Amino acid sequence: MNSLGRHILVEFYGCSEEILGDAARLEKLVVKAAKDAGATVLNSTFHQFSPVGTSGVVVIQESHLAVHTWPEFQYAAVDLFTCGTSIDPWDSFESLRKGLESTYASPLEMLRGQFGLLPKVEYDGEFEDEAASINPAYKRNVWFTEWGQDSGLSLRHRGDKLVDHKSPFQKVEVYDTYKYGKMLTLDGLIMTTEKDEYVYHEMIAHPAMQAHKQAKRILIIGGGDGGVARELLRYDHVEEVVIAEVDEVVIKTAREHFPKIASSFAHPKATLEIGDGMQYVSKSQDASFDIVIVDSPDRVGPAEGLYSEDFYKNIHRILKDDGIMVAQSESPRFNEHVFVGIAKCHRELFGKDHVWTYLAFVPTYTTGMWAFSFASKGSLKPSSVDTEAATAFSEKNDLQYYNEQIHNAAFVLPTYVKKMLSE
Repeated sequence: MNSLGRHILVEFYGCSEEILGDAARLEKLVVKAAKDAGATVLNSTFHQFSPVGTSGVVVIQESHLAVHTWPEFQYAAVDLFTCGTSIDPWDSFESLRKGLESTYASPLEMLRGQFGLLPKVEYDGEFEDEAASINPAYKRNVWFTEWGQDSGLSLRHRGDKLVDHKSPFQKVEVYDTYKYGKMLTLDGLIMTTEKDEYVYHEMIAHPAMQAHKQAKRILIIGGGDGGVARELLRYDHVEEVVIAEVDEVVIKTAREHFPKIASSFAHPKATLEIGDGMQYVSKSQDASFDIVIVDSPDRVGPAEGLYSEDFYKNIHRILKDDGIMVAQSESPRFNEHVFVGIAKCHRELFGKDHVWTYLAFVPTYTTGMWAFSFASKGSLKPSSVDTEAATAFSEKNDLQYYNEQIHNAAFVLPTYVKKMLSE
């Protein structure tokens, strides 16, 4: 061979859609392809994008293998670069063809750096023996990325998914991230992580509980990870917390991988209702709950109906006269039309002077800033909170985000958010 190395450009067609969209599985296949050719793997970096697609590169001592996928087209573009004569990139090609379950491949080989066209610079040092046995440390660098509107959040994880399950409703996955511990995603969207889950769960639960003071029966729509119920069951005066979750796989996953979050499921005051939250609300009796909390995922998949006007009308009906509803309402910097639309819907049902928006900051949610809607059927308001009682409660329960000052400050909105809600 009269060149420095070889380069194969490959287009793989008819590949497995699931493999192309799974960074952890794809990384293993590409690493295997490199090793099947006898290459020495030094590093791998893979990013999984939301909703679909993966990019990755495996750096080898002899150069690298790079891949980008389009799962929606069952297509992958791959570059196989090698230098020297110790490995054959066609071995990697064949390994990838089988691993990707490709029905057709279009390869093109080129030589790298033909000797006849290259001047050689004299080098005083000694070149390492290409055949020498070298065992460098191999570093995996696999990333999950949730894409938003022209933005994204990337978290590095350990490479192998702890859960990869397609339920009847959605794709349920658990990653072990380096920064935030275990992370639950639904259909590629981050739902909760071990390190920052307390922000969302404390802030969707305690403002309403502290304002109401004596809520006895509470309904959670969603809440399959158990975090909201855990916060509600800290109150002695609560008699029952009903968790209406459509996806039993989420509950099972939370129990196995997030036991501290899901601890509430075993509480004697907790009642699990597996099924459609909309149907549960529609069949519930009038004035049967003190508080209803809508802990729904983003407006996709099985949660889409939880943003309808009829759904909120039924919530208003099943609340007692002094009842409170709290719903997560997206981010003012992401899905702005949904954020504004939820506030408008609630104001029309509960009355403009009975709805308040408040904010919390969740590091792993898109934009970091997250909003909640507090709607009161009666005279109770966010300001109804007893400051001394809220202080004592947060200290007694060692809350990590909510306290009496956060309660008041959360309802103070930035000017641009106030303008969005007033237009």
